[in-house]
Amino acid sequence: MTYTATNPATILNNQAVDVTSVTARFQRLSTDDKLGLLWVAYTEIGRSITPAATGAARLQFAEGILNQVKQMSQDEQLKFMRDLVKKVSTPITRAYGTLTNNTKLAFWYQLAELMESGVVIPVPPYYKLTQEANNALVAIQNLDFNQQITVLRNAVVDMGVDPLA
Repeated sequence: MTYTATNPATILNNQAVDVTSVTARFQRLSTDDKLGLLWVAYTEIGRSITPAATGAARLQFAEGILNQVKQMSQDEQLKFMRDLVKKVSTPITRAYGTLTNNTKLAFWYQLAELMESGVVIPVPPYYKLTQEANNALVAIQNLDFNQQITVLRNAVVDMGVDPLA
């Protein structure tokens, strides 16, 4: 699947693009738009995210959560992902909340890999980003690599439930 937008300058209304505004754009999306955007972002720019995400993270701390997700039905997997985004307090979203920022980034990369391989519920082949989600994707793509990683990290850090909060 290829996701592109025509005339990104028009979509961004010639506004200065920075990490804060792009993160805010992501945060305004619906739950399913956030999940769709993460999927597309990881498939479109994921190959360059891999070293940054997994190299800095202690993914072994996320393995237990990933293994639990693998054991769920596809409906339960989708519910889990939606619960993470909506910050619904469950044992598994609280476990996610204890992960470090970089481990959360690596977790989502691994989850996308599992989705791509079919182990976790995949995004339907007919899926298309909404206009709002596509605009956010274009904004992310217009950032430099480090800024892209920061926006994605900001997006996934804000998910789940911190049991200590």
